[in-house]
Amino acid sequence: MNKKWLKTAAPLLVLALGFGAVKFLGAAKPEPEKKEEEAQRLVSLAYTEAREEAVHLAVNTQGEVRPHTEIDLTPEVSGRIVAISDSFAEGAGFEPGETLIQLDDANYKLAVARAEAGVAQAEVLLLQAKAAASIKRQQWLKLNPNKEPTPLQVNLPQVLEAEANLRSAQAELADAQRNLARTKIKLPFRGRVINREVGIGQYVTASTALGRVFATDRVEIRLPLTDSQLQELDLPMGFVASDKAPGPQVALSALVGSEQHQWHGRIVRTQAAVDQQTRLIYAVAEVNDPYGAGASNGVPLAVGLFVTAEAEGTRERHAVVVPRTALRSADKVYVVDEDDRLDIRTVETLSTSENRVVVASGIRNGERVVTSAVANAVDGMQVQPITQLARK
Repeated sequence: MNKKWLKTAAPLLVLALGFGAVKFLGAAKPEPEKKEEEAQRLVSLAYTEAREEAVHLAVNTQGEVRPHTEIDLTPEVSGRIVAISDSFAEGAGFEPGETLIQLDDANYKLAVARAEAGVAQAEVLLLQAKAAASIKRQQWLKLNPNKEPTPLQVNLPQVLEAEANLRSAQAELADAQRNLARTKIKLPFRGRVINREVGIGQYVTASTALGRVFATDRVEIRLPLTDSQLQELDLPMGFVASDKAPGPQVALSALVGSEQHQWHGRIVRTQAAVDQQTRLIYAVAEVNDPYGAGASNGVPLAVGLFVTAEAEGTRERHAVVVPRTALRSADKVYVVDEDDRLDIRTVETLSTSENRVVVASGIRNGERVVTSAVANAVDGMQVQPITQLARK
């Protein structure tokens, strides 16, 4: 029986002894040293101090370039087109007084010759009438030395009629000469052709549209302004610029090709009424010689171009100014507080340009605003401010 008991209890005894040995060794093993918790690595952020300055706010708006003068070209006389200048083609430019279209002038030359003959005939008749009147007067005075003759007795009405006929003949000659000159279709300004509607051999009348052209001496841009923007520029409704009161300068910019270009103009007038649909007031800016001296590095301010306009206000005010890189999501600025913690602020902006932001509220003078990129920004997070950036 003892052998049977030992045979049954032996495995349990071995298991118990093994478990006890493991517990004993575990308890005897020295505890590992506790490492100090590593400090969390802080995010390094570049900053600059916000500064309160006296500023003139920029007014930003947009508009389309339009010609100052744009007309439909029509002839003043009828005739068949016998020649068209190369300058009268879509997109081509022309000079003042350049003949763009030549009409057949044979009939008009004939009319001039006939009018010249009529003038010559009227001059002869006037000379004859004056000679006859002179003879009549001498005869009258010889017979009636102490009596003044009546106008009819000395052929004065005949002289006046001859003079009137001469003036009429001269007027007809001048009209014929003008019609002859009108067979050469010209314009008094430098310009460009929008489109051409006629060709050589076509017969045209005074109502025929030959094409459409515009002058290139200056262009204008119609700029929508809010009431506050109008006040910022110190422009009244119905403003018209003069030598004593020139309008504010305006910088116009647009992307042409792959390059940004800028042109300079001036606001010359404002509308005297509020637009009923948009409730805005429109100002008109002009740029002189946009295809010549007013071009930007050879790039003209072309008609039809959509541009961004920026005009500097005349009113001076004090406001907090920060770099453009400090503004995030249109109205957020990151500020590093006195405890080097990130404070995400919502600000009200007065003006935004390429380099700076003028802030009305949300930041105080001297506060540190973050100018570097921040990934996963969290309000209140601990940060490491680094070298202060120089303000431009």
